[in-house]
Formats: sequence, structure tokens, C-alpha cells
Amino acid sequence: MIVQKRFNNGIELIMEKIPYARSVAFGIWVKAGSIYENAENNGISHFIEHMLFKGTKKRSAKDIAGEIDKIGGQINAFTGKESTCYYVKVLDTHINKAADVLMDMLFHSVFDEGEIKKEKTVVCEEVNMYDDSPEDTVHDMISNLIFDGHPLGRPIIGNHDTILNYSRDSILDYLSKNYALDQIVISVAGNFDEWELIKMLKEKMAGPLGKREKEVPQIPSYESSFKVKNKEIEQAHICIGTKGVPLDHKNYYTLSILSNIMGGSMSSRLFQKIREERGLAYSVYSYTTSYVQDGVFAVYAGVNPSHLEEAVKLMIEEINLLRQKGVTDEELNMAKEQLKGSYILNLDSVSSRMASIGKSQLLLGKVYTPDEVIQNINRVTMENVNEVIQRVTDINQYSGAVVNREDVKLRELIKG
Repeated sequence: MIVQKRFNNGIELIMEKIPYARSVAFGIWVKAGSIYENAENNGISHFIEHMLFKGTKKRSAKDIAGEIDKIGGQINAFTGKESTCYYVKVLDTHINKAADVLMDMLFHSVFDEGEIKKEKTVVCEEVNMYDDSPEDTVHDMISNLIFDGHPLGRPIIGNHDTILNYSRDSILDYLSKNYALDQIVISVAGNFDEWELIKMLKEKMAGPLGKREKEVPQIPSYESSFKVKNKEIEQAHICIGTKGVPLDHKNYYTLSILSNIMGGSMSSRLFQKIREERGLAYSVYSYTTSYVQDGVFAVYAGVNPSHLEEAVKLMIEEINLLRQKGVTDEELNMAKEQLKGSYILNLDSVSSRMASIGKSQLLLGKVYTPDEVIQNINRVTMENVNEVIQRVTDINQYSGAVVNREDVKLRELIKG
């Protein structure tokens, strides 16, 4: 059963007790991500995520790591386009210690000037690491093309120039505006005493970090565009994509099902055509990414540069075939079962449950129960699928990105 509570200071708590579990996952979700940044401070949400591990008024960075290690736990964090999550997973007997460490990081981090300087070097190396990963690069490129002129199109991690430009004052200013208490959700899943946890959290709450309504620019009008990045690599990485659907859209599950049919499994059309029949790629798939305002539907493949043109033609061929002939009843039923199976199997993890309920409450203000999710998947009809097919298979609305060692006439290749 899912239990919700809002503390007097504005923080929301959402809990799912799983009595048979011997572990518990505790997460702090903050509505702070790259969507709330500008071109000058791009990446600062991610940088703050790093800095919360660098010491509080009573704990050093080593103390934070050591206290969780001593109880056999796992502590980490991640930053997305719309949120940041700090989380810990521990044995159920250690929930109080785990929560105490995370709450201390949230309310009492010191943002030491020396640590900021060191962490800039660390994060710049992280940028270099991503730059050395052409698959990650091409996904960032397609996002930038589809959301050109909007913060959703910017990289989560920032770049060398923006990172080196952060100051302690700019960090604290961003923190005060975006870590407002009414923009924070604490999510807990596993075996715990909810009343004892509530009591403990009340004691750990610090003074207000401010209160702020989020202001996000409207998504600009979309026009397909193309970009090629030259890099001395052995594979060519191609991603073509178009607008998808937002998180709370009526066709959210329909598009997920359609993506599964196209390239979400080993039996999918793209996998069978490009890998199994032609042997052109080891990695080929389609995916959907949904945000509060909008979304992306895209297809990716990594191929030998000599096979790039053939792979792109096959991608487009499958998209056009989907538009012309739709899907079969067998494909629809199989994709539904795959989606339900993947979702239910993830429920076995307290970390997955913590993440699911926390993110949903933070971004949508509501949580769907497992039964509701299954019902939403079962409700998808062939009529729904055909509606979404018309939405996402107009090749004239596709953008394209390539990372390759040679130039590619990508527009001509995709548009024909």
C-alpha cells in the first residue's frame, strides 16, 4: 500500500511498505535538472549533485561514504533533465542511519571552495568520458536537434566552459531557487516502520530552503534538422528521431508498446531486419523518452561506416512499412506482455519501486499503482496504435544525427 504525507515545510513523503523485504530504499527527489538551467550555468544541477557528497557541517566526504559502507549499504545519486535523486539502499535494520546521512547532505552541505575547485576537474573528466562515448554523444545530438532552443536540448552534464565558470555564489543561488522544500519528494520502499520513520524525518528537517514555483520555457515549434560529428572511431553511430509524447499523455503506454515492436527486443522488427537478417549491427534499437512537456521517439544503430547508408535505408524502410501496414494483432499482444513482464519484474527491486513512486509524485503529482499500470497497458487498442503510428512515422518530421569518421549527406540519405 502506498502512503503519502506532506510535512508542514512543504516536503512530500511517499512510502510503499513491502513487509516481506529485508531491505529498504530511501530517496530524496528534487525538481532540479538541466531544464531549469540556462546556457551560462548548464550542468549546475549535476554539479550540485556531486557537491552534496563532498561534506556537511558534521561529516566529511569520507565520513559520508564510510558510514554507509559500515552498514553494508549503497549510496549514490543521478541527475536528469527534470530532477535529481539522492538515494541509499540498506538492510531494513539500518534505515534510520541511511536517512540521517541523506538528510544531513540535503540540509547541511558546506560547499567548500577547495572542494568546488577539485570537483570541477572531476566533472570535466566526466565530460571527456562522455565525449569518448559516441553512442552517448549521438543521443545528446538528437535531443539537441529535436528540442533546439529549449533547455531539454542541452546536455545534463554541461560542458567545460560552463563547469569552469561556476562559483560558490552561483551554486548557492541556484540551490536556493531550485531546492525549495515544496519541490522535494522523499520516497521510501521496502520494510520499515512508517511512523518511526516520519518521527525521525521531522527531527531531521532543517529550516526552509525557500519556496518557488518552477518556470520552464515553452517548447518551441519543431522542424527536422540534421547534424554530423566527425570523430576518428571504428563504428558509425546513427540516431534518427522525432517528437514523442509527454509523461502523462493518453498514448504514453501506446508509444511504449509501439517502440517495443519496432526495436525493443530481440524479436523486434529492427533487430531482426538489421542484425539477424543482414548482420549489419551488433546494437540496434528504438526507444522513447518522455518528459512533463514533451517526448522523443528515436531509432539507433551502431554499424561499420561502410554499412551506414544501408542501415539508414533499412531504418527508414521499417518506419515507412509501419506507417503503411501497421502492426499485427500478434505483435500487439506480444508487446503488451513484454511491457507488463518488464514492469512487474522490476517491482521485485525496492530501488525500482522507490524510483518509480518518487519520480511520479515529483513530476506528475500522483502515483499509479501496479494494477493501474497493468490496466493502462491492457487498455491499449489497435485503434490507439494506429493513431500513434500516424503521429511518429512521418519521415519528413525526422531529425538525424551521426557520429562518424567521414562526412555524411544525412539530409539526403533520410529525406531521399
